[in-house]
Amino acid sequence: MRPLTRPQPQAFSMRLRARRSTACLALLGMTGLLPAFEAAHAAAPAADSPPAAPADPQQAAPDAKTEPAATDLVRFAADKVSYDHDTDVITASGNVVMRRDAQSLRAETVTWNRKTGAIQATGNIRFVDEDGDVLYGDHIDLTDQFKAGATQDLLLVLREGGRMAARSGERDDAGRIVLHQVAYSGCEVVDDAGCPRQPSWELTAVRVAYDPEKKTVRYYGAKLRVFGVPLLPLPGLSHPSDFRAASGFLIPTFSLSSSNGAEISNTFYWRLAANRDLSVTGTLFSKSLPMVSAHYRQLTDKGAFQVNGYLTYSRQTDAATNANGGLVSAGNGDFTMRGYLEANGRFELGNDWSLTASGRYVSDRTFLLRYDLSSDTRLRSTFNLEHINQDSYFSFAGWAIQAIGTNDFANKQPLALPSIDYRQRFDMPGVGGKLEVEVNSLALTRTNGQDTQRALARAQWDLRTITSGGQVLTLTALLRGDIYHSSDNLLTTNPIYQGLPGWQARGIATIAADVKWPFAGEFLGGTQVLTPEVQFVATPRLRNLAIPDEDSRAIELETDNIFSLNRYPGYDRVGDGLRVTYGVDWRFDRPGWRASATLAQSYRSFDETSIVPVGTGLATRFSDVVGRAEVRFRDIVQLTERFQLDKATFQLRRNEFDATIGSHRTYVEIGYIALNRSIPLSYEDLQDSKELRVSARAAFAHYWSLFGSGIVNLTSKADNPVNGANGFQMIRHRLGLAYTDGCLDLAFTWRRDYVTTGDAVRGNSYALTLSLKNIGTR
Repeated sequence: MRPLTRPQPQAFSMRLRARRSTACLALLGMTGLLPAFEAAHAAAPAADSPPAAPADPQQAAPDAKTEPAATDLVRFAADKVSYDHDTDVITASGNVVMRRDAQSLRAETVTWNRKTGAIQATGNIRFVDEDGDVLYGDHIDLTDQFKAGATQDLLLVLREGGRMAARSGERDDAGRIVLHQVAYSGCEVVDDAGCPRQPSWELTAVRVAYDPEKKTVRYYGAKLRVFGVPLLPLPGLSHPSDFRAASGFLIPTFSLSSSNGAEISNTFYWRLAANRDLSVTGTLFSKSLPMVSAHYRQLTDKGAFQVNGYLTYSRQTDAATNANGGLVSAGNGDFTMRGYLEANGRFELGNDWSLTASGRYVSDRTFLLRYDLSSDTRLRSTFNLEHINQDSYFSFAGWAIQAIGTNDFANKQPLALPSIDYRQRFDMPGVGGKLEVEVNSLALTRTNGQDTQRALARAQWDLRTITSGGQVLTLTALLRGDIYHSSDNLLTTNPIYQGLPGWQARGIATIAADVKWPFAGEFLGGTQVLTPEVQFVATPRLRNLAIPDEDSRAIELETDNIFSLNRYPGYDRVGDGLRVTYGVDWRFDRPGWRASATLAQSYRSFDETSIVPVGTGLATRFSDVVGRAEVRFRDIVQLTERFQLDKATFQLRRNEFDATIGSHRTYVEIGYIALNRSIPLSYEDLQDSKELRVSARAAFAHYWSLFGSGIVNLTSKADNPVNGANGFQMIRHRLGLAYTDGCLDLAFTWRRDYVTTGDAVRGNSYALTLSLKNIGTR
């Protein structure tokens, strides 16, 4: 094998972190070779072998205390072993193989000068160390004490796939090894067909020093070359010689945006211990003051957690708010400290107990958008103490939400503490089926809004059986009791959500029967299954309007919940009266193909217009028709349609379409959603909207690809007067060019935002990202 491209000298002074790249340098320090070599030579049958007992006492057998231990012996074999009496040189030639434990050395010729103690190995040298790394070379010089040594034209093939080549190398008396004119790459040098290929990136250095005691490798004059072009100097690059992570600078990132101008970020990584690390990043902007961020991670004997933080001092152009925290106008603010903090973790406490927690907080509404950290408009902080086993579940939880959307009222968001849920499941011998009991409690507190507390207890029995005719029958009986308390109810603007102030109670009794009857048969070379389903549910009239509605507002009638015992989300709203739900499910399978479709509707004994708007599809006796259809062809095509049809006009009230076409390298993804339910504006969670999402990637030239994505707001003023859209408003788009080959990820991205939110202004952003295998990554 030929070495990598010869590096050129360059001097720098910075330090980057990298992964191991040269364990095989230990070849120059392999011990225990010579005594075994001499022992093997003495036993080797050769016509011109030296005398068994030399007359010179200095050539007598070595003292017993200098004999190597059995584990230090080096076994070797060769086609021929010869001895020159005049020069006192032993020569092993022809397929010379030396082995010591997991190490091995192969060469065409190995000579040992007994007078000088010099050892020379020449010709197609191949050395394998105990870690599986392989070194190739043409010539190695060593002494019998291995106090000094040299090698030329070496190539190191690492077990992890990287390669290091050097023009020459030597080892000093202290055991330190120095390589000259070095090149390293983590890339393969052959393609999938076995043909030679130039590595996509390589590190070149004038000199590399390896300290076996500290197990560190340091580069001098290092430079990064990408596609053969010098791209980035890496002054002071060093890393451990084994697999340990080490402290140092990571590869910097570059970007350009309308909000902040030119941006460069560099991260210093601290390896604090084997189970914890810290990354500190400094970011410079041309249009604003610098920002510093930190990322801390720790693994404990019980679990793991991490903390992220961002801090800067900049001018805030944000939305002014009214007394209720709502957006009313925008203006230029003063310079102020701004930042963002997030943390999360999970801990296994033993005996089926676990604790999960997360927290997010930002200083203002637009910080995340301006610095391109997140587009979330609601930041949720939670904790959850859980106990889970085969038949029971317990949760003690709490959560809070920071609302930062332009139309959100921050001080109307609740603090949920505590949220308690306990469930226990029992077998029912004799009767059959399963009995589940549940106790649930929740307290919601607002700084400027309605406060609500609730407690409930539920017992539910389910029996599932298959009749002799093949029908799947499920019987259900449920009893539940609720107690609610609320105050400041009038601060909730929608009266349907308010409930009555003070203490309220509600009792619920439900019985249900669900029957499925699957029919299977052959069809078009495959198998189809047609399953009609009918469900009967009976619940006495309930005092729904007396109960505050906190968790049942986001109503979506769809195939996933139309057969549910309660089609409302959460606990606060419960469907009552007599109800029959009917539908059919169809599925077709054949090699490479899969198709499915579901259609369902329900009828109830009276209307529910007092608690839900008509557009939801649940308000009148006959519900809207809901359906779902899906077609798949291998892993190339997947089409999914979900819809809600008006029961009378068959107008599409909800239309969701998703399509994925292509392979994992070349594909198109399309997502479309249209809500046309004409629900009054007082139901802020149920407003009409239309949106189109498109993303695509096209691969070419084996490793290259073009990619892009876009989001379009198709909502018109007729759909939603408060939305402000004109029927076609771009939200953002992204286009880019990427290269990836398994050891190099390189991408250039152009993104344009079309909406200004405070100081997160509309405009173009450009980013260049670079990731190297084994080098400069966390």
